[in-house]
Amino acid sequence: MEVKELILKEIEKIPEQYLTEILDFIRFLETKALEERMGTAIISETSLKKDWLKPEEDEAWQDL
Repeated sequence: MEVKELILKEIEKIPEQYLTEILDFIRFLETKALEERMGTAIISETSLKKDWLKPEEDEAWQDL
């Protein structure tokens, strides 16, 4: 049985009053994953910026 199926079975057994907390936790994990991806993008931008700001780059893109 896959993990997702196990989680769904467990959710079926949980009292309604706890489902809001579970939903909050799932949304927290989604936000955390998004923040990690954004952090990677920002780090990449910083390291690539030195190449983007070269005069050769400006020349290469001037016709667009």
